[in-house]
Amino acid sequence: MHKKFYLDTSIWRDYFEDRKDSLRPLGEFAFQFLKNCAMYNCQIFYSEVVLFELGGFSKELVLEKLSFFQNLLLKIPVSIVQMKEAKQISAERNLATNDVLHAILARDNNATLITRDAHFKELFDVVDSKAPEEALLD
Repeated sequence: MHKKFYLDTSIWRDYFEDRKDSLRPLGEFAFQFLKNCAMYNCQIFYSEVVLFELGGFSKELVLEKLSFFQNLLLKIPVSIVQMKEAKQISAERNLATNDVLHAILARDNNATLITRDAHFKELFDVVDSKAPEEALLD
């Protein structure tokens, strides 16, 4: 069975912008993760929520960047039930609704959430999350 991943928008931004922090090449980590996924034929999920959060980029750039990995990518729908659950958990835990929704979408698609945002650890009961370099593919 192929591994399944759902990338949080921050990972896509790392890749799109080739971001770095004070010590690490975050964009390179994101790119290498995607390359490894291609090599191991993994499934990468994304949603309209990711596309909305990438709204600061031109549609052409988003399509160009995604096209490199198009054979791995699957756009998954967001249901009203998932939105309601995200809003409820968001209110209970004081987290951003879209972040909770990313976690729910990953969970409902049996995928590991790939993220750098520490607050996703607060959703440990919803989804397993890892940084790109932690999600080593075996």
